[in-house]
Amino acid sequence: MAEKLKVTLVKSPIGAVPKHKATVEALGLRKVNKTVELPDNDAVRGMIWHVKHLVKVEEI
Repeated sequence: MAEKLKVTLVKSPIGAVPKHKATVEALGLRKVNKTVELPDNDAVRGMIWHVKHLVKVEEI
């Protein structure tokens, strides 16, 4: 596994399920096309899995 993940919000969560909106917010993504670096662990990967249709992920 990589040490960090680069997560970018590529689709707006406006029409998404409320739980998915909260997950995107918890990942630290506030606006479309913004990127955050997160640690690569099971908790973060689980959050990304739930909103995989809204984000793009790269391993660093």
